[in-house]
Amino acid sequence: MNLKPFTILFSFLFLIVSCKNSSNKEVKKVTVHKKNTINFQNEGHELVYNMVEKVGDYQKLRSKKDVVYTYTYTTPNGQADISIEKYIFDGELSYGEYKQHQRTLPQLQGTIEQGYDGESYWLKLNGAIVNDTTALKRVMFNRPTNFYWFTMFQKLLDPGLKYEYLGKKEMGNKNFDVVKVSFESKNDKPTDIYQLYINKETGIVDQFLFTVADFGVIEEPLLMQMDYEEVDGFLIPSKRKYKKSTWEAEVTDASWVIVEWSAIRFDTDLKKEEFVK
Repeated sequence: MNLKPFTILFSFLFLIVSCKNSSNKEVKKVTVHKKNTINFQNEGHELVYNMVEKVGDYQKLRSKKDVVYTYTYTTPNGQADISIEKYIFDGELSYGEYKQHQRTLPQLQGTIEQGYDGESYWLKLNGAIVNDTTALKRVMFNRPTNFYWFTMFQKLLDPGLKYEYLGKKEMGNKNFDVVKVSFESKNDKPTDIYQLYINKETGIVDQFLFTVADFGVIEEPLLMQMDYEEVDGFLIPSKRKYKKSTWEAEVTDASWVIVEWSAIRFDTDLKKEEFVK
């Protein structure tokens, strides 16, 4: 499974610190909450599992049924997209209404709506259906990508992922466990990589390095840093910024891309009909 959703860096270019103290020794069965038994691949897998339990796992997310929030994406040159995002977790239905879209289909004047109803993608401009194939390709990129970003940590426990514990790292007076997460490769094609910096004190990810194989961003990763807010029992990384980095997670002089999720509301009683064109 490739990390296609990380092609959200479509216009800008869209996270392996060389800690050699890696350990792949298998961790035996671990009992969690006295009921569930997990076969962890290794220490890295267990760290990711515990992190997801802390922020809120996918089962808990699905119990909320849906979410609505405002998505703001701002590039260093000041261009921005602002959309109202709506998702139903069962089936990964996705809708976005863009009042401002200086990056996404800027050639279209007015309000654009994008949707995925579980089977097909669609696009509207000022309420009228748009059938342009080039524009629809952008919808096919945005809808799963935005959904994936919002559910990223929960999806780090999806089947087919590989985990590698890279060791401990001290940065900025904080201590981290560093875990590499990658995907099984098909036909020897490069796959995207995450390198998570899990704060040893809080148990959550403060930052991560990532690559975007679909766009050739493999040798030099990008660095994402995050701040969290608590919403309905979830820890949501609602304030994000990213830019080019090195495999040592060094902060360069490059400018940050700023991403913010605001006015997050779960269980809003969305209907599937709202996602149909």
